[in-house]
Amino acid sequence: MIKIERFIGGSLKSNGYIVYEHQGGKCFIIDPGYEGEKFLKRISELKLSLEGIILTHHHYDHIGGVAKIQSVNNCKVYIHRMDSERIKFKNLVLLESGTELTLETEKFKIIHTPGHTMGGICIYNETNRTVFTGDTLFLDDIGRTDLADGDGWLMRDTMVDIIDKWDNDIVIYPGHGDGGTMKKVREINEEFKFALTLPKKS
Repeated sequence: MIKIERFIGGSLKSNGYIVYEHQGGKCFIIDPGYEGEKFLKRISELKLSLEGIILTHHHYDHIGGVAKIQSVNNCKVYIHRMDSERIKFKNLVLLESGTELTLETEKFKIIHTPGHTMGGICIYNETNRTVFTGDTLFLDDIGRTDLADGDGWLMRDTMVDIIDKWDNDIVIYPGHGDGGTMKKVREINEEFKFALTLPKKS
């Protein structure tokens, strides 16, 4: 089973995460948007070995701590290829939908979920039945699509063709706000429910 530690930073209160199996083992950082030193401090306290940073998308409030972390640990940075040209970090590894990243005995499957950005991803761990959803899906909202490379119709397709197929017991860990089960999403997330009513773009 993976352990998940959440860090909230910046004026936008972005969520970043450290995921690992046990103290003294290996870890991934997901979306270190602010204060990279906080992630480094916690990794040091737990005596973890950083395998890499996984970015759900390219927006600054999710990548702002990467440079600080890489200045201390020259780790890999994983991002979907369609978002990769908007960032400039060392040791980039380009992801595709279906890519699996391994962390000791755990696997994290990459799911391409465009809409908020063209290369937005979610990260699924089967053991814990958890998905790190970035800014694609929140507990009570979905990601905005009015920024430079957002697309409302792609977001609709992501909601209908991918996320609505997730079982109720799946727990989401979003890029902002608290997480919860897909059952809860289906109960309170009006934007998600509205997206499901939209016809496919002709």
